[in-house]
Amino acid sequence: MQTVLIIIHLIVVLALIGVVLLQRSEGGGMGLGGGGGGGGGVSGFMTGRGQANALTRATAILAGLFFLTSITLTVMATTTRAPRSILDGAAPAGPGQQAPAGQGGGNVLEQLQRLQGDQPAAPAPGAPAPAPAAPQQ
Repeated sequence: MQTVLIIIHLIVVLALIGVVLLQRSEGGGMGLGGGGGGGGGVSGFMTGRGQANALTRATAILAGLFFLTSITLTVMATTTRAPRSILDGAAPAGPGQQAPAGQGGGNVLEQLQRLQGDQPAAPAPGAPAPAPAAPQQ
């Protein structure tokens, strides 16, 4: 359903761009129908008050469809995504585990590398050295 709505949205966007580009420029700027560097423009293609009203009406309808499809896609994207917290992935540190990122030493990059297992955990600066392991018998 979402893919179909995205395709409709893209068609509306392309049609809206085309209709806006077909309209004659009202100002004296550099637009297609203006007196600037736009050349002859499309003045012979769409002339008369009726065509201008039709283009204005088509622009308004396409703009309404654009907003409608945009809002619908946004609602669909937020309802299909489950809410989650950044704390969901963090497990509490137990007695044989390393401390979470906020409690260990080093900078953020080192903490992230330790969490991924790329680097052994280093003691925090100023922390007492870990006791040596007792030899097994």
